[in-house]
Amino acid sequence: MKQVIVICGPTASGKTSLSIKLAKHYHLDVINGDSVQIFKGYDIGSAKIKKKEKQGIIHHLIDIKAPYDTYDVSKFQKDVRHIIDQHSLSMIVGGTGLYIKAALYDYQFYEEDDKPNIDFPSVEDMAETILKADPNVTLDLNNIKRVKRMYQKVQIGQKPSKNTFKDKPLFDILTLYLDIPRDVLKERLIQRLDDQIDQGFIEEVQTLSKHGTVKDVIGYREIKAYLDQRMTLQEAKAEIIKKSMAFAKRQRTWFVNQMHPVIIDGLSKDILERCIKEMDAWKK
Repeated sequence: MKQVIVICGPTASGKTSLSIKLAKHYHLDVINGDSVQIFKGYDIGSAKIKKKEKQGIIHHLIDIKAPYDTYDVSKFQKDVRHIIDQHSLSMIVGGTGLYIKAALYDYQFYEEDDKPNIDFPSVEDMAETILKADPNVTLDLNNIKRVKRMYQKVQIGQKPSKNTFKDKPLFDILTLYLDIPRDVLKERLIQRLDDQIDQGFIEEVQTLSKHGTVKDVIGYREIKAYLDQRMTLQEAKAEIIKKSMAFAKRQRTWFVNQMHPVIIDGLSKDILERCIKEMDAWKK
C-alpha cells in the first residue's frame, strides 16, 4: 500500500518550513493541499510558497489554474491520486481538510438537483448553517455552487448532501497536525496580515478584481470590500483576523475528528526531530 504523510495545521503554524526540511530528509516532492494556492494570482493573501523558499523541492498543484478557472475537490482528488501513484511515499501539505481527505479516503461524489434561488449569506455563514443541520457533512468551500445547493436543502428542511465518506483510507496515512496556542496564533496572524499588506496584498486583490474574479475566501473577500469602500482598512483587517481565528478553531476540530492526527507542538524547538521520529516509526 502506498504511504502518504500529511502535514496540516492552521495558517502561520510553520507547515511550509517543516515540509521543506522533511522533503529534503526523505527526498520527497510536496503536494499542495491548500485549495486557494492552486490558482495563479492568489499569492500574497494565501501565503503561497515563493520560488526561493522551495529550495529546489518539486511542488505539485500550485499555480496550475488561471484565476478564473474552475477547480473543485473532485478534480483535486483525481490529480492527487495520480501523483501518489507515481511514488512509494508522498507528502501533502496544507489546511483544506476536505480536499485532503477526499483524495486519501474512499469518498464519492453525487450531483444534487437544482433548487429554487434564494438569498445567500457569506460562504462561512452558509457553512455554519449547514454544519448545524448536519455536523458530519463534508464541505468544499471552494465549490460555491455546491455549498449553495446544500444551503438551499437546509432551508427547506432536507439533509444538506448525499455525498458520502466511506471512512476507509485508500493509503497508509500518517497525519501530523502542528498545534499552537490560540494567543500565539492570533499574534502571528496579525503580524502576517501586516506583512502581506506591506508586500502588496491590496494591489493583488485589485489586479484580480480587474480580471473580474476575486474568490469568496477569507482575506480576499474583506480586502475586496475595502476596495469597494464597503468597509475601512482597519475594519477589513479586524474581520480577517476574526474569521481566520474562527476558521482555525473549526479546522482543528475537523482534522482531529476526521484524520486522527498525531498532535505536534508547533512551538517545540525539536519539532523536526519529533516529526522524523514519528515518520520513521510509521514507515517501518
